[in-house]
Amino acid sequence: MADTLTGSAPDASAPVPEFPMARAAGCPFDPPPALQAQRDEGRLVKVRLWDGSTPWLVTRYEDQRALLLDPRVSADITSPGYPLQAPNNGKNNISFILMDDPEHARLRRMVTAPFAVKKVEALRPGVQRIVDDLIDDMLAAGGPLDLVEAFALPVPSLVICQLLGVPYADHDFFQENSKTLIKRDAAMEDRMAAHGRLIGYLDDLMGRKMTEPGDDLLSGLVARVEAGELTRQDAAQMGVLLLLAGHETTANMIALGTLALLENPDQLALLRDSDDAGLVASAVEELLRYLNIVHGGRRRAALEDIEVAGEVIRAGEGMIMPNDIANRDPDAFPDPDRLDITRDARRHVAFGFGVHQCLGQPLARMELQVVYSTLYRRIPTLRLAAEVDSLPFKHDGSIYGVYSLPVTW
Repeated sequence: MADTLTGSAPDASAPVPEFPMARAAGCPFDPPPALQAQRDEGRLVKVRLWDGSTPWLVTRYEDQRALLLDPRVSADITSPGYPLQAPNNGKNNISFILMDDPEHARLRRMVTAPFAVKKVEALRPGVQRIVDDLIDDMLAAGGPLDLVEAFALPVPSLVICQLLGVPYADHDFFQENSKTLIKRDAAMEDRMAAHGRLIGYLDDLMGRKMTEPGDDLLSGLVARVEAGELTRQDAAQMGVLLLLAGHETTANMIALGTLALLENPDQLALLRDSDDAGLVASAVEELLRYLNIVHGGRRRAALEDIEVAGEVIRAGEGMIMPNDIANRDPDAFPDPDRLDITRDARRHVAFGFGVHQCLGQPLARMELQVVYSTLYRRIPTLRLAAEVDSLPFKHDGSIYGVYSLPVTW
């Protein structure tokens, strides 16, 4: 059953729009109009989910940031009132992102070092080679071709495989299973099977690294297991999280960002014709603000009563905070529905906020900077090879993007 928007006293028989709400026809980048209207009203309302629960919908930028910083707000999926996106039996939780401190902080610290800014910057030349090699292959093949298959997915997949120590030759296996995990309407048994296959794969790989360790993140986790700091199950869970997050989100940003720039040729020209690293970095932040990759919003539960926007969220009630609508809040970003790569958009909440903000954001930023500064310069006549209305957008997934993006030049 789809999630549905209700008033503060939900009525299951009332006609209501779906949540996540439908985007307007012809506006693949903009948040749903119903979500925009709700934010403009400035008040909190409740939403009815698939299981009959009614968490609060929080749409304003400042309200979201305040709640994401509030220690009375829990990210623990087992907290009373936590708004589940789908049935969960407690065995397929995605590691520490669905936990609270101190356990969240303890596990997160084990994988923080490889994502530090200096460590990530050291990877930039290698990422540049990956990007250039893939563009060479595209130019040799000639257009039209699918940018997702030829470029957007291989770039982050190659990077995260090298970082984790996962053979890229197995990318079809983990990409196919990750698709099942992030598909909103996938049956629970299918999700569990996909999750089990990924856990088994990484557990087997870690077993090999116990006898043949490498200079990679998984080998580091294996050392933690051998030191008794981490269970093998937790290490495999963390591996699934990093593998999934490391390629799905960035791949969708590459493809969707390219589409947004092609649909805004003045901004594309400004980016393509500049050699200013500062403008490239600014373009990345603006595209992260302007686009929406995470569908369904960040989900939390109240541990105590919290007053927000004139309402009281009671202990044991859930919250949903869609970052796409917060990033289009005119109180935070003037003229928010316009793509402007010269804007200072660094305060966006695309990576979340507070202690649970995305661990891999330095890596994602660096990859996107390399891609956006290289692809359009090397293929300056890049253009769509299909009408926007015909593109297969990922309306059925918890990670938004396009399944394919036909381009030519």
